[in-house]
Amino acid sequence: MLWKNIKGLVGAYDAPPPYLKGREMGSFPVLENAWLAIDEGVIADFGPMETFPGIADWTGLEVVDCEGKYVLPTWCDSHTHLVFAASRSHEFLSRLEGKTYQEIAESGGGILNSARALQEMSEAELLSDAHQRLVQAMRSGTGAIEIKSGYGLTAEAEMKMLRVIRTLEERVSIPVKATFLACHAVPEGDWSAAAWTQHMVDDVLPKVADEGLADYVDAFCEKGYFGLDETRLLIDRASRLGISAKVHVNQFNAFGGVKLCVDANAVSVDHLEELTSDDIAALASASESGQPVIATALPGCSYFLGIPYTPTRKLMEADVPVALATDFNPGSAPSSNMSRAVQLAILKSNMLPIEAIAAATLNGAAAMEVADRAGVIARGRAANVLMTREMNGLEDFAYDFGEEPVEKVFIDGAAL
Repeated sequence: MLWKNIKGLVGAYDAPPPYLKGREMGSFPVLENAWLAIDEGVIADFGPMETFPGIADWTGLEVVDCEGKYVLPTWCDSHTHLVFAASRSHEFLSRLEGKTYQEIAESGGGILNSARALQEMSEAELLSDAHQRLVQAMRSGTGAIEIKSGYGLTAEAEMKMLRVIRTLEERVSIPVKATFLACHAVPEGDWSAAAWTQHMVDDVLPKVADEGLADYVDAFCEKGYFGLDETRLLIDRASRLGISAKVHVNQFNAFGGVKLCVDANAVSVDHLEELTSDDIAALASASESGQPVIATALPGCSYFLGIPYTPTRKLMEADVPVALATDFNPGSAPSSNMSRAVQLAILKSNMLPIEAIAAATLNGAAAMEVADRAGVIARGRAANVLMTREMNGLEDFAYDFGEEPVEKVFIDGAAL
């Protein structure tokens, strides 16, 4: 295929960087009036129309006129809970009636509700539902994704979730990363946060490592869930087995979790709706050292729960690399559409359009360590790209917020 007259080819590099720091995110490249050549599912070449070399062989060539449209690398969604058993729309109604997220959880809803449904569901059914959700995410523009366990809350059910994620990875060509969310909630019964964590690291984590089921571990480091001691124990034990961490932290409270994760060389810290100056300083120090911890904002969760948005501008001003992800899950962010995350980041977190796009592509790839395969347009890489509708400029991603910005999605050069 030859795409011509592209209004703006976004994120195209001769030599892609591994990530962009905060102040660099506004320089994510846009090549105006461009062309893009795709051969056998791979990006063959690109450049400005004024230097287009012409076509020597028209055999089998499909020419696509992209007048007025932008072409971007597919989204990289680095934080999802895509494998789950059932919707929790009834809890949404409870929130509309005035209950808080915490009150719903304390009454047996929330994560515990999802766990009960998942434990009863067969692995085949779980896989079938999850595959449909993954295909839908890809059709909306996602070309790399991280998926967590965490809704099992038994050793058997957690392993079931991780096996489903592994099968999903085998079924699609896009990068899929698996995270063992060992400490998501304290199960019903006689468990405490400390006892559950000990069980996970002693009895389940070694099996997960032996079977190669997880790329990362994760904990919900939050008051009422898992504290610093439990989070530290999980990260340390996983590190000994060669598994890095991506951690839920500072969603409702800031109490030292960010510094813990930075000191432990976590790949990313996710949520960050509440941030202190010490948190930002810790992330800035890691960025300055050349071993950044990616700060991942989840604006869909903020929107749906009505909680503060991650202060991404403060993070970027401190030169911290910021990523955007959906947090797709049935309770607090029931959407896998990354375009919505980009729109919300622009509208609610004061990110410039190009900064939000960089956060949702290259830095999202860095947040799951696939920046060598995803997040940019580069020669020799899989042609995983999306085409927008006609736009006046990239600001139309959020300005026309009622319109779907993505018109077509291509994976390995084939339209979905």
